[in-house]
Amino acid sequence: MIIVWGTVESKPEHRDEVRRLGLEHVLRSRLESGCIKHSVQIDVENENRFVFYEEWQDMDALKIHFGVPESTQFVKSINALAVGKSNMKMFNAEQR
Repeated sequence: MIIVWGTVESKPEHRDEVRRLGLEHVLRSRLESGCIKHSVQIDVENENRFVFYEEWQDMDALKIHFGVPESTQFVKSINALAVGKSNMKMFNAEQR
């Protein structure tokens, strides 16, 4: 299983748009083959910081997700509304 953890901090005036885009992305991504979990949360210490958590069956499923045009557009749109660039980390995890 591949775990993806990412964050983005929106400009305060774009917080609602980032929230809308993030939820739209999550709901669409959940329908993709190989998606186990996909969620977005708002940081309770910084209401402009959004945290994305994903679980994918394997790297092949994640690569397909990254190749979906809507995923590419989502990243471009979010980065345009953010303070700096988004941050993403990937982890390979064993399921027991």
